[in-house]
Amino acid sequence: MTILIFTLILLVGAYLAGLLGSLTGLGGGVVIIPLLTLVFNVDIRYAIGCALVASIATSSGSAAAYIKEGITNIRIGMFLEIGTTTGAIVGALIAEFVSPHVIAILFGLVLLFSAAMSLRKKNEDAETESRSALARKLKLDGSYPAGGQTVIYKVQNVIGGYSLMTIAGVISGLLGIGSGALKVLAMDTVMRIPFKVSTTTSNFMIGVTAAASAVVYFQRGYIDPGLAMPVVIGVLAGAFTGSRILPGASVKKLRILFSIIISLLAMEMIYNGLTGKL
Repeated sequence: MTILIFTLILLVGAYLAGLLGSLTGLGGGVVIIPLLTLVFNVDIRYAIGCALVASIATSSGSAAAYIKEGITNIRIGMFLEIGTTTGAIVGALIAEFVSPHVIAILFGLVLLFSAAMSLRKKNEDAETESRSALARKLKLDGSYPAGGQTVIYKVQNVIGGYSLMTIAGVISGLLGIGSGALKVLAMDTVMRIPFKVSTTTSNFMIGVTAAASAVVYFQRGYIDPGLAMPVVIGVLAGAFTGSRILPGASVKKLRILFSIIISLLAMEMIYNGLTGKL
């Protein structure tokens, strides 16, 4: 296979990954890494480095739109980023000492968790009663526009959410994915933040978390420009297309389809990890 054909195939694959990730809210990294490792036989550490760069690009592009719409809670995002960034650096440092087979198995398990999370019932209700003194002190409560009205919500259980965010950061640094499912779980279920706010704030945070991990991977030489360039272009194009399709698409059907796809990828990753093929 020539370099040109390899680049074109990778570009198309990255486009589809960005499209699926945009339509389901789980990001393209969950498809990019299996694509590189299972289809192109790329070392999983280089695949992770490539996915991290793609996560930075896609998060930076889409986060700006959500901030402009007034949905993202920047204050919550900046506060929780302390935990996720710390965790991401720890995860990236640990990755050097973890066997690729173990990373493949862990990645597969996280994919299965993401598939289950994409199908769960979302918390759309806003908490109106403040029960967290820390949230009030840090001024984390906020509001967002919905149906021509302003919905005000109160943040709960800040410590629990922060702890789960740190774990999400470790997973992100170790596996090279945004851990969006775990971040949304922390904000949606633990902190009782409305789903629209939790998903957009998670998207805002993913780029910063990935950047912290990417520095470590770059220093170790695991980011290959030849892989990263077509992946970033493809994922960005796919994410842009997905943002145009999403308003008229059946989100429920898309999430079911995506869950089936990444569940199959997860089982393949776990199998290859257990048999030592990765």
